[in-house]
Amino acid sequence: MLKSSIDKATGFEKRFENIGTVVFENSTAASKAVAKEIADLIRVKQAQKQPCILGLATGSSPKGLYAELVRLHKEEGLSFKNVVSFNLDEYYPMEPDSVNSYVRFMKELLFNHVDILPENCHVPDGLLSKENIADYCEQYEAKIEALGGIDLQILGIGGNGHIGFNESGSLKNSKTRLVALDHITRVAASGDFLGLENTPRTAITLGVKKIMEAKRVILMAWGEGKSNIIKASTEGEETSSVPASYLQEHNNATFVLDKEAASKLTRINTPWLVEKIVWTDKLIRKAVLSLALNLKKPILMLTDADYIENGMSDLLADSGPAYNINIKIFNKLQNTITGWPGGKPDADDTKRPERAEPARKRILIFSPHPDDDIISMGGTFKRLQEQGHEVHVGYQTSGNIAVADDEAIRFASFVCDYNDKFGIKNDEAETIYKKAVEFLKNKKSSEIDISEVRHIKGLIRKGEARATCHFVGVPNEQIHFMELPFYETGTIEKNPVGEADIKITKDLIEKIKPHQIYAAGDLADPHGTHKVCLDAVFAAVKELKPKKFMKDCWVWLYRGAWQEWGIDEIEMAVPMGPDQVLEKRKSIFKHQSQKDGMVFQGADSREFWQRAEDRNKETADLYDELGLSHYAAMEAFVRWEY
Repeated sequence: MLKSSIDKATGFEKRFENIGTVVFENSTAASKAVAKEIADLIRVKQAQKQPCILGLATGSSPKGLYAELVRLHKEEGLSFKNVVSFNLDEYYPMEPDSVNSYVRFMKELLFNHVDILPENCHVPDGLLSKENIADYCEQYEAKIEALGGIDLQILGIGGNGHIGFNESGSLKNSKTRLVALDHITRVAASGDFLGLENTPRTAITLGVKKIMEAKRVILMAWGEGKSNIIKASTEGEETSSVPASYLQEHNNATFVLDKEAASKLTRINTPWLVEKIVWTDKLIRKAVLSLALNLKKPILMLTDADYIENGMSDLLADSGPAYNINIKIFNKLQNTITGWPGGKPDADDTKRPERAEPARKRILIFSPHPDDDIISMGGTFKRLQEQGHEVHVGYQTSGNIAVADDEAIRFASFVCDYNDKFGIKNDEAETIYKKAVEFLKNKKSSEIDISEVRHIKGLIRKGEARATCHFVGVPNEQIHFMELPFYETGTIEKNPVGEADIKITKDLIEKIKPHQIYAAGDLADPHGTHKVCLDAVFAAVKELKPKKFMKDCWVWLYRGAWQEWGIDEIEMAVPMGPDQVLEKRKSIFKHQSQKDGMVFQGADSREFWQRAEDRNKETADLYDELGLSHYAAMEAFVRWEY
C-alpha cells in the first residue's frame, strides 16, 4: 500500500494529534498530492492485473481532487478501466438526475470525463422503496467484500464530525443503512436546497465499519470552517459524538488539510506549547492575547507567573518582565481602534491604521453577494460615506441563486398583473416574466433555473442592493453591478475564477483609481463564492500593481457572514454605538428576499442580521475583556500587503 507517499512528500510529523495529519499550503496542492497517490495506486493495480477499488466522497472537499484526476486522464493517459468505485452516500429520497443528487455530482465532476466503465460506478440508490433499503444495503456491502474490500477510501468531514452520513452517535460497528440527518447537517446543506424545508431528512450511508475496513483512508478538509472539528477529531478523545475520531484507531489513515483547516491544531495555533520557537512580533501578540483571554484577565494585569505557568517562560526571558510585554501589546491593540476608517484629516497618523491624506478618498467596496457589504461592514460603509469620502460599491455577483422560487414568482406575477391591468404592451414582460412564471410553477427538482428566472432573481437582488446604497447615501453612479461570469451557471456549483472575471475587476479598479479597497477575506470555504471573488480581486490588484495610482491604494479585508478575524489578526477596528448598530440593522433589512430564509451555515439558526450583530458585539466585548475601551459593537479589518 502507498501509505507514506503523501506523508514523505510533505515531511509529515505527528505531534499532539492522535492521527497522521499533513498540512498543505492550499487545497489545490493538497488535492494534487491525493490525486497522485490515487493514480499511483491505479497503475500498481493495473500492473498486477487487478481491479482498484476506490471509495469516493462528494461535497466541496473532493472537487479539486476530481478535477486533477480528470486532468491526469486527459493529459497523462491515466486509465480508469480497472477502477471500481463505491460512493459513500446519497440523500433519500433523491432522483438521480436531481440538481442535488450525488449520482449527478459524480457524473458531472468525474465519471463523464474519464474511461471508467458505467457498470463499475456504484452510488447508493435514492429511489428505493423503504422496505427494500435494508436488503439493498447488505448487497452494497457484499459487492465491496466480493472485490476484496476498499483499497483507498476518500472522506470529507462534516461540521459535527460526520464521515459519510454517519452522524454523531454512530457506532464504530455501524453498517450501511438509512439514517436520519442531524439538524446541523441539514442546515449546512440548506443553501443547496434553497431552504431547510426543502432539505432531505434522511440519507443512505456506508457504515463506519466498512470505512474502517478500508486498507487506506484519506480524509480531506479545507477552510477555517473545518478547523475546530479537525482539532476535535485529531487531538480529542475517540468518541461517537465525533465519528471522524474513530479514524484514530485506523492503522493507515491520514488527514490531508490546507493551512486554514489546520489552523486550530496545537502545533500550529500555539507552537510555543510544543517546541522552542523564535518569538516574532506576530507570535508575541498572539500568545499574549491568548493568555489574557484564557485567564480572563486584562492585558495589563498579566504577571510573570502567568507567563511561566503557561508555557511562555522563553518569552519572558527574552523580552520580559511581563509589565514591559503587556504595555507593548496593549498599545498595539489600542492603536487598531479608529472611528475614522478612511483616515482622520489633519491628524497625526503615525499610530493610526489609516493615512490622514488625502482627506477625501476614493473608496471601492467589493461585495461578493449583493448584501455582504452591509452585513459584514455596514457600520464602516456608512461611516465612510458620512465622513465625505467618494464611496463606490462593486457587487461582484448577482446572488440570484439565493432567491427562493416563490419570491421570484411574486415579483414576476406583479409585473405581469401590472401590465395586464393597465394594458401595457411590453414584449419583454411577455417573453421574460410570463415564461418565468410558467417555468417556476412546473419546475422539477432536476431542473436548473432558466435564464429568464435567473434574470428576475438577479433583478430582485439588484433592487435590494440599490436600496441599501441609497439608505447609506451612495448615488446610482457609484453602484456597480459586475455580474462576474464564474457565478452565472444557474446552479449551486460555480466555475473557477477566469480571465473574464479578473478583467472585469481590473477595469472597475482602473476606472475608480481608489485609495482604499475593501474586499471579503472569508476563507471558510476555498471553493465558495467569497473565496473565488477574493481570488479575482487579488489577481486584479497584482496585475495592476505597476500602475502609478496603485502606489496610493491600500487593501483592507473584512470577514464574511461566517466568522470574524482573530483578535490577534485585527489591524483596524471600527467602533459602533447603539444607534449605529440599529442603523446597520435597518440597512440589512433592505434585503427582504434574504430575510426569514437563508440562515447561518451549520447549527446556528440565527438570520444574517442577528449573526452579524452578535459577531460585532463579541468583537467589542473582546476588546473590553482585554482592558480596552467598551463599545456597543466593532467591525474588524486586516490589511493585505500586495
